[in-house]
Amino acid sequence: MRKISLFIAISLDGYIAKPNNDLSFLKIVEKEGEDYGYAKFTSAIDTLIVGRKTYDYVLKEIGSSHYDNGERDIYVITRTPKPNKGRVTFYTGDIAELVKKLKSENGKDIYCDGGAEVINELLKLDLIDEYIISIIPILLGNGTRLFKDGRPEQLLELISSKSFDTGLMQLHYKRKK
Repeated sequence: MRKISLFIAISLDGYIAKPNNDLSFLKIVEKEGEDYGYAKFTSAIDTLIVGRKTYDYVLKEIGSSHYDNGERDIYVITRTPKPNKGRVTFYTGDIAELVKKLKSENGKDIYCDGGAEVINELLKLDLIDEYIISIIPILLGNGTRLFKDGRPEQLLELISSKSFDTGLMQLHYKRKK
């Protein structure tokens, strides 16, 4: 069965963005030739679930090729219906139904790239199977929290941890069943 994985960076105090969706703090760990396992991770996925705000941000700041390599189905979770574009589906339905459908289909794994609203909805429904969390060595003080209140307790099992010379620490957990 396909699994849903989260691959995300946070500040040491648990924020995925500074106020106004500012991600500039990620630059402090940028290093030529180091992708922190992202290429290996994305080679094992063929489906992406992402919130509309995160999708729009990535299109504006990085470009559509970051998500759309022509080999992935992309589901943008949104409240505003829009026509689908290529392999990009603007999904306004029930996220639990979407995940159930995707997990039942054949294919590689599924990547949830955020944002916080989508992640926390998946957490409330206990639908995330794996967590790859890169901790950036900075305390932001405020912004968008990765984990919000109001979700069930979930026990995780550590698969691996890895430290990098940039100060980034990457933790890989799977959900205990």
